[in-house]
Amino acid sequence: MTTAQVIACGFALLILTGGLILWMPFCTAAGHSTSFIDAFFTATTCVCVTGLVTVTTATHWTLIGKIVILILIQIGGIGFIALASIIFISLRKKLSMRSRKMIQESYNLDQMSGLAKLVRRVVLCVFGAEAIGAVGYAFCFIPEFGVPGGIWRSVFISVSAFCNAGVDILGENSLMPYVDNPLVNFVTILLIIAAGLGFIVWWDVADKIKKVCCRKLSVHRVFRSLRLHSKLVLGTTAILVLGGTVLIFLFEYNNPETMGNMSLGQKLMASLFQSVTTRTAGFLTVDQGALSGASVILCMFLMFIGGSPMGTAGGMKTTTLAVIVLSMICNLQGKTDVEFGGRRIRKHYIHSAVVVMGAGFGVFLTMSILLAAVMPGADLVDIIYEIGSAIATVGLTRGLTPELTTAGKWIVIVTMYLGRIGPLTLGTAVVVRGQKRTENTRLAAEDIMIG
Repeated sequence: MTTAQVIACGFALLILTGGLILWMPFCTAAGHSTSFIDAFFTATTCVCVTGLVTVTTATHWTLIGKIVILILIQIGGIGFIALASIIFISLRKKLSMRSRKMIQESYNLDQMSGLAKLVRRVVLCVFGAEAIGAVGYAFCFIPEFGVPGGIWRSVFISVSAFCNAGVDILGENSLMPYVDNPLVNFVTILLIIAAGLGFIVWWDVADKIKKVCCRKLSVHRVFRSLRLHSKLVLGTTAILVLGGTVLIFLFEYNNPETMGNMSLGQKLMASLFQSVTTRTAGFLTVDQGALSGASVILCMFLMFIGGSPMGTAGGMKTTTLAVIVLSMICNLQGKTDVEFGGRRIRKHYIHSAVVVMGAGFGVFLTMSILLAAVMPGADLVDIIYEIGSAIATVGLTRGLTPELTTAGKWIVIVTMYLGRIGPLTLGTAVVVRGQKRTENTRLAAEDIMIG
C-alpha cells in the first residue's frame, strides 16, 4: 500500500471503530438514544477534527463517551501515522525502512534521517501546548465548575482547540457565553494559531530565536533567515488573520444580532476570534446564522484555505494559496519560474497546489449540489456554509447540522472524510510522483487558446 492508501484506510478504520464504540449503550447518557448514523457522524467529526455535531456533546454522552470522543480527537489531531510511529518507538522497536518512507511522505519531508526524533518532537509539542492551554482555561473554568469539573473541561477544550476540532462540552452555544471573556478568547486563539502554523514553522522560529539570544543573529534579520516554507506560512497567516479581523469588524460593526451591542474592545476581540476560528477550529462566540452576507462569504473563503501543513488544521492550506497566488503574479510578470524571497519554488509543488485546490473546489461543488438535492427545503446559504465547513474540517454551522436528514448526514460524513484525507493524500501523491518524474522524454508542444 502507498502512503496515501495507508492514510485513507487508517482514518476510515479509526472512524468505523470509534463509531461502533460510541454506538454502545454505555456511551449514551440516560434519557437519550444514539442511532448508528449519529454515532458514526460523531466519530467522523472527531477523527477528522471538524466539530459538526448532530447531538449536543455536553448532555448526550456519558463520561465514557466523552473520553472516547477526546481520544478520537487526539488521534485525529496528532495524525494516524505519527501515532503508530510513536507507539513503535515507545516499545523500543526500530522503524523499518518502509515506515520511515511513510513518515517522510506523510510529512512531505526532503530526507529520512532523524524521523524518530521528529515524531517524538511532534508528540511532545502537542501535549506540551495542550497542557499550557489547559492551565490557562483552568483559571476560568475551575471557579465556575469546581475543581473536578473545571479541570475536565479545561483539558477537553484545550485538546479540542489545539487539534482544531471545535468540539466542546459546555453546551449548545459553544463559547458564546464567553464572548466578553479575554482569558478564554485569547487562550483559544493562541492554541488555534499555534496548531495551525505547523511544527516545522515552530522549530524554525525557535532556532532563529535561539540564535538571536546567543547573539549569532541580529533581530532585524530573523524573518529573512527563515526557511521559505516558514516565510510563506507566517506571511499568509498574518494576512488572513489580520485582514479577516478588520473586514469582519467592519461588516458586523452595526449588526445588533452579532456585535452591534458590544463595546469597541469586545467587537475587536469577537472579530479576531471569528477570523481565527474559521481557520478550521470550529468554536464560536457569535451566532453564525446572524452573520451578514459579506461576513458569510469571507468566512467561507477563510474556512476553505484553513491552516498550514504539518499542523493539526485542515483546509486547502496557506501554502497552497500562497503558491497559486505567487504563480499568478510571476506569470503576469512574464517570469519562467515562481519565485519568492530569493528562492525558486519547484514545479511539482505548484502542480500539487493546483491539484489540491482544484480537487477541493470540485468536492465542495459536488457535495453542495447533493446536499441541496436531498434537502430541498433548506436555505441555500446554510447548505453551502455547511459543506464548506465540512470539507475544510472547520465545524461552524448556521444551524443546519442538527436538522440534517439521514441522507444529508451521510453526505456531510463523506465530505468531512474527504476534507481531512484529501489534501494529505493528494499533496503527498503529486509531490512524490513529481520528485520521481524525469524530464528526458517530453511530447511535442502545441498551442491552445486560454481566456
